[in-house]
Amino acid sequence: MDRFDRLPLLLDPIPDLRRAGMPAGERPELWCPAHPEPAVRLLAQSPGAGAGTLCAPTLCANRFCLPGEDIPALNQKLVALARRAAGRTPVGALVGPSGLFVPPLGEADFDDIYEGYREQIRALDEAGADFLVLEGHSALSDLRAGLLAARTTGLPVLALLSADRTGRTLTGLRLLPALITLQAMGAGAVGLCCPAAPETAREVEGAVPHAAVPLAVRLEEDAAPDALAGAAAPFLSAGARILGGGIHSSGPEYTRALRGALQKAGSPAPPEEPDCEAAAIEREAFFLGDDVSFSEPIACTTSLGDNLIDLEDEQVSAALVLVTSADDALLLGRESGLTKLPIAVRASSPVVLDAALRYFQGRLIVDSASPLDRETLEPLAAKYGALIY
Repeated sequence: MDRFDRLPLLLDPIPDLRRAGMPAGERPELWCPAHPEPAVRLLAQSPGAGAGTLCAPTLCANRFCLPGEDIPALNQKLVALARRAAGRTPVGALVGPSGLFVPPLGEADFDDIYEGYREQIRALDEAGADFLVLEGHSALSDLRAGLLAARTTGLPVLALLSADRTGRTLTGLRLLPALITLQAMGAGAVGLCCPAAPETAREVEGAVPHAAVPLAVRLEEDAAPDALAGAAAPFLSAGARILGGGIHSSGPEYTRALRGALQKAGSPAPPEEPDCEAAAIEREAFFLGDDVSFSEPIACTTSLGDNLIDLEDEQVSAALVLVTSADDALLLGRESGLTKLPIAVRASSPVVLDAALRYFQGRLIVDSASPLDRETLEPLAAKYGALIY
């Protein structure tokens, strides 16, 4: 599948391989290649019941979770198993969270996370996966690293945040800032993996006017099939048109019930022009008007966080930060969550600007008055989904 635009689309559920005989506590990524026949029979149930996709069970087939394994070979085997089970159904692959957090939430290196995802995603591409699902992520750094790695292959990407009943992830990430950031970086669809709760449905509803890509929901709800289909109705009414169930709803009866809910919702209405002119940090999106007034340039020093906070009392609509080195870029990434304003950057070196855009977990504004010419600014901004003002 080239894009997630054949809507509505029913995702296959996360498979509960215990139903195929996998003992509790086993790694599905290791159990499936050792038990291919029961694994294929279970996986084949989803397309047989009407799912529009089938994802290989590759969620943790990476160096983060399985550091001693041959990651390329393991992903090859898992995609081959899914291909056997899929028939003519498009075969995707799940890419799960790293479990690592970049500053200020942790001390992990963003480039290490990226390299781990690049290893797995290249293997999935070589194995013949048709698309990727970034599944169960709580940190924007993971989603951005996975998406950047996927762009080295050209595979379409559905990015799913793992949210609780409040609509927030473990790191406080919400759907709207994630959508603003990830669709600008080239995600084919964005959505939530979440319980069926009023707050999570409102997250979808609030994102619709700003969605240039389809919105998806995977419902992590332990309910009977008809009840799960009923719980999906508010999300479909809000505008989601990609739907799936979680591990608690992995049987064919659930797939048929969710398919019925999608069919009842019907085809999506023709999209209006979405408002995507926004910058973002992990917890907030900042929508921009036609006239953006920058602050006086702020240097990246140990006082950066305090200076960003102080700007809230000034009559400016964006904080302009000078980035002169890779260390400045890392400091900006660490301190950026302290502001309640969108952030613009100015750099005199393309290498430094690349670092600032890479390590900022959100969507930056690039100052058009930079010493760099437009021919330099535009490819870098496009690479990371940044705005130029």
